[in-house]
Parts: sequence; structure tokens; C-alpha cells
Amino acid sequence: MNNVNKDTLVHMIMEKTELSKKDVEAVLECFVDQVTSELKKGNKVTLTGFGTFKVSNRAAREGINPQTKAKITIPAMTVPKFTAGKTLKEAVK
Repeated sequence: MNNVNKDTLVHMIMEKTELSKKDVEAVLECFVDQVTSELKKGNKVTLTGFGTFKVSNRAAREGINPQTKAKITIPAMTVPKFTAGKTLKEAVK
């Protein structure tokens, strides 16, 4: 199993679309920026069949420092989440 990083993804898209590397990188950067921007606003981004990007609130909780075994409080935070769509789930099965 190989990991696909941004550069590999750019090359794969270049081969399928015949766009230049510069154009593919610009589109990919724009996509990431737009999804990030919408998530910051609290909106969700749905790509039908692929999945949904959304934000989730995590409550504060108590944890343990593994080195000292001391109890610590982990603060509440907002985290991004991705939920796979039906088409993506079927393709990966």
C-alpha cells in the first residue's frame, strides 16, 4: 500500500486532465482554501457521492499524562471531520 501525497496527486490529475502542473496545483490549493474557509465559518461542504466535510465540537474531558500519570484537563475544542459518501464507501469495499 502506497501513500499519496500532494505532489503525487498533482501528477495523477495532470495525466488524466492534460492540464499543466501549475494549473492543477492552483486548483488544488483553491479547493483546500475554500473548504477550510467554509469550515471556519461553521458551514459544511458536501461533495455528493464523495463525502462531507464538517466541524464537530468536542467536549472538555479528563486525561492522563502517560509520562507522569498525572490527571490533566483536555479543553473543549472544535475539530474538522470528514464523512465518506455512499459512492466512496462502495468503491472502497
